[in-house]
Amino acid sequence: MIVLVNLKAYPCDPVAVAEAAAAVAADTGVRIAVAPQAAHIAAVADVGVETWAQDVSPVEHGSHTGSTLAEAVADAGAVGTLINHSERRRKLADVDGSLRAAERAGLETVVCANNPRQVAAATALEPDAVAVEPPALIGTSRPVSQANPAFVTDSIEAAGAVGDVPVLCGAGISTGEDLAAAGDLGADGVLLASGVAKADDPRAALASLVDPVA
Repeated sequence: MIVLVNLKAYPCDPVAVAEAAAAVAADTGVRIAVAPQAAHIAAVADVGVETWAQDVSPVEHGSHTGSTLAEAVADAGAVGTLINHSERRRKLADVDGSLRAAERAGLETVVCANNPRQVAAATALEPDAVAVEPPALIGTSRPVSQANPAFVTDSIEAAGAVGDVPVLCGAGISTGEDLAAAGDLGADGVLLASGVAKADDPRAALASLVDPVA
C-alpha cells in the first residue's frame, strides 16, 4: 500500500509536510511519498522522504523551454512521477512520451485516469501503476472509495483485463476509514492532496490516515 501525497500548488510548507511524512513512514512502516512542486523537489528529497515529481514532460534534452525534464527531477532527488493528472491532462501520445522519458531517467510512474476506460488505455502503456480519480470528487471530502465504490472496482477490473498493473484510487481521500475502504475494494494505494497539504497538523493527519494499515 502506497500513500502518495500530491502537494499541488497549495500554500503549504513542503519541507514541513515532507518531515511529517518521513516521521510517520518511519513510525509505521507504511510507504509514504510526497510530490511537491518541481522547484521544491531537492529540498523535499533532502529530508529523506520518498519524493515524486508532479509531472514530467515528453521531451529529451534540447530546446524545450518551460518543460520539466525527467532527468532534471531525477537529479534533484525524485524517484517517481505522476503523469496525466486531471489538472495536467495530456494526449495519449504525450502520456506515452512522458512514460518513456521517466523510464529513461529511472523514475517510477503512476498514470492518472478519469474512468475505467482510461484506466485500460493507461494500463496498455505499461506504467508502474495507474491511479483513478473521478474529477468531480477531487478536492472534496467525498472519497471515491465510499461515494462510488463500483468506480474503483470497475477500474481495477479494467486494468486487470489489460495487464498486471497496480491501481491506486484518489479523490476525496482524507481519513483512515477512506484508506481502509480503498484497500477493501482492492486498491494498491491512494493518491491524495488537500487532506494532508491543507491540514493544520500534517503529521497527525498522516498518522490518522495510515493507522488502519500500520
